[in-house]
Amino acid sequence: MQYSVRGVSPEVDRAIRARAKELGKSLNEVALQTLAEGLGLGSARTVRRDLSGIAGTWQREPAVERALAAQDQVDEALWR
Repeated sequence: MQYSVRGVSPEVDRAIRARAKELGKSLNEVALQTLAEGLGLGSARTVRRDLSGIAGTWQREPAVERALAAQDQVDEALWR
């Protein structure tokens, strides 16, 4: 569903822009979330476009560290 909202006060505009910047979200995402919360619907479900579903956190394991150690060495001959 599409909506156009007119007559947004400068205070509301500043607040939405500040929150969007703070959260690293678009104005649209923040406006929808704020509208849903204001109506008592909880947080609006947002579509995530990141890799959090497939990317994990780095696990420091000795075997992995040993395997990657060679990549930490600079080959001086390549930089001459």
